[in-house]
Amino acid sequence: MAKFASNGLDRILTLELVRVTERAAVAAARLRGRGDEKAADQVAVDAMRSELNRLPINGTVVIGEGERDEAPMLYIGEEVGTGEGPAVDIALDPLEGTTICAKNLPNSLAVIAIAEKGSLLYAPDVYMDKIAIGPGYPAGTIDIDAPAAQNLEKLAKAKGVPVGEITACILDRPRHARLIEEVRATGAAIRLIGDGDVAGVIHTTDPDETGIDIYMGIGGAPEGVLAAAALRCIGGQMQGRLQLNTDEKVARAKKMGIDDPEKVYQMDEMARGDVLFAATGVTDGNLLAGVKFARDFIQTHTIVMRSSSRTVREIKARHQDLDKF
Repeated sequence: MAKFASNGLDRILTLELVRVTERAAVAAARLRGRGDEKAADQVAVDAMRSELNRLPINGTVVIGEGERDEAPMLYIGEEVGTGEGPAVDIALDPLEGTTICAKNLPNSLAVIAIAEKGSLLYAPDVYMDKIAIGPGYPAGTIDIDAPAAQNLEKLAKAKGVPVGEITACILDRPRHARLIEEVRATGAAIRLIGDGDVAGVIHTTDPDETGIDIYMGIGGAPEGVLAAAALRCIGGQMQGRLQLNTDEKVARAKKMGIDDPEKVYQMDEMARGDVLFAATGVTDGNLLAGVKFARDFIQTHTIVMRSSSRTVREIKARHQDLDKF
């Protein structure tokens, strides 16, 4: 059972968190390629919730499966954990990339982030405009209000390469038609992804491996907070703006303490203080291998990180006690 230090989150919780994403990933992986997004998401939710309730924390889901009237489990505001331990905020996506999993395509993940109470952005389940790059660039290299061409030119200059050697990751959606046109006009390349923008943002942290330099465009706000939590641990820059484009969305946000619907959130406003982040591969991808089912064991591949120590661990686990799943 994890004990907690008086300042921040105890590092033992880092490994406890791995079990949470492993269980969700294994549950979802059993339904890879079956074409049933809802069923895969539901088993991942059930597995993650069950494991979370074993943790010695007083946790509140601030980024979850939806708002209370939309999600029966792991909804925004739900309390999880044993109740014995520190008060923490939790952002989670038991199955990041439900369509990816249903089609058995790359980069589906089970993802969670934990931070001290009041440290994660408490926001409604709406869209968010995002821009992100990995570590090693001067502060202010990106600006969400600047034209795409300007951001790409500044990034290329900071990297010391022509714009034509930059690759942007963008969700393949009709809403991004103009953005895609603007990026291609600069000569930069584009990696279009069908789903999974948490992985898309994390891929910017290792462009030599992933081939992705910058993430741009509109995706889910929950995924934005999770991605910001990951970048807080690895390093990088990120900005986001909630898409509160109706009176109803503005009202929902106001109930959560968001008074400025046009506010641009910096990375450390979306995820502050000591942050723990874990992700386990469901399907194979650039970042993580997917769950592998063998005759006598199950193999998982997880990345787990902590912001205060800037430690990134990769854990390849072979589970021989199959009954625990």
